Amino acid sequence: MNCRRSPYIRAALAALAACLAWPGALAGGGAEQQREGGAAALPVRGLHTFPPAKKDLAGALEFIRQALAAEGANTLIMEFNYAYNYRSRPEFADASALGRDEVRQIADACREKGIALVPQINCLGHQSWGQRNGRLLQAHPEFDETPGKYPQNKGIYCRSYCPLHPEVHKVLFDLIDELAAACDAKAFHVGMDEVFILADADCPRCKGKGAAEVFAGEVRTLHQHLKERGLRMWMWGDRFIDGKATGIGQWEAAVNGTHPAVDQAPTDIVICDWHYGKAHDTAVFFAGKGFEVVSCPWRNGDVALAQLGRIRAIRAGADKAAAGRALGMVQTTWGGLAPFAAAYRAQAAGAAPTKDSASEAANCFRVLSKAWRDGQ
Repeated sequence: MNCRRSPYIRAALAALAACLAWPGALAGGGAEQQREGGAAALPVRGLHTFPPAKKDLAGALEFIRQALAAEGANTLIMEFNYAYNYRSRPEFADASALGRDEVRQIADACREKGIALVPQINCLGHQSWGQRNGRLLQAHPEFDETPGKYPQNKGIYCRSYCPLHPEVHKVLFDLIDELAAACDAKAFHVGMDEVFILADADCPRCKGKGAAEVFAGEVRTLHQHLKERGLRMWMWGDRFIDGKATGIGQWEAAVNGTHPAVDQAPTDIVICDWHYGKAHDTAVFFAGKGFEVVSCPWRNGDVALAQLGRIRAIRAGADKAAAGRALGMVQTTWGGLAPFAAAYRAQAAGAAPTKDSASEAANCFRVLSKAWRDGQ
């Protein structure tokens, strides 16, 4: 590997020595994790999706027990957000969504097949979509980082909650705890991707603070809560990547100053390193910084295979500490489990992929899972 290809490879090499001297930086890295060839070589072989509707629950359970198990998957990240009938906070109750009993069925199906269920609530960013604010800001507009600004959300991608609001974590932690208990979870994904509004100059609490300082503070706050409850924290890694130095840009990396937070965050976090158009050399960066990391493709099978190749290269490398941190792969779908499962079944029966998200993600997953099963 040519270190001149990416500034993150150079950064990773520089960081490895410090990481090796830090007790507790490693998590895992045992004999199974170091063994190459076959599905057992990758400690994490996962899928990220949104939960099914109640009417689709039976099909989702069947998909988990049959298809996911057959493909060698052992991790299912299910991004519930507010699509759950919460009881701890009545303002988020939703009788049309899955409740505890239905989610327990999903957890039971996963447990039967040796699949870790990792629930997710997207924290910090992604608190609106289009002109509509999300459930958190609908119920608690006082949590908005930029209240009164951007009418109808014009000119912005997504709103953020203010992580320094004194009440926001009381609400979030109740929701996290309830969802984690329903899933019988050992890990929890907090999102944290694509945060563009942060440390706003008009926010009375964040004014004058740097984006990296505020972002790192929220990472530590969430991490501490999860750690106290025995839950491993997972998160997307894009805000930790310098989008300017790497040339990756503002979507799959950050250009708004959050990237120095990577050196202010606890390293016992699993980083989900998502890239969709190209396999960047960022997994080695995160492993070098002391984080465990999974690479996350979406619609392109060639990109997925290239990412898998980079993960395997780290795992087979001479640096055994870094090798143990490159955990594997998680296929993203960015849609519900039901349409993804339908597309997967159609392709398994011989149908060609079509030009839509569910079909392309299903095809990518089938390419990726075959490769991890075959040890490619």
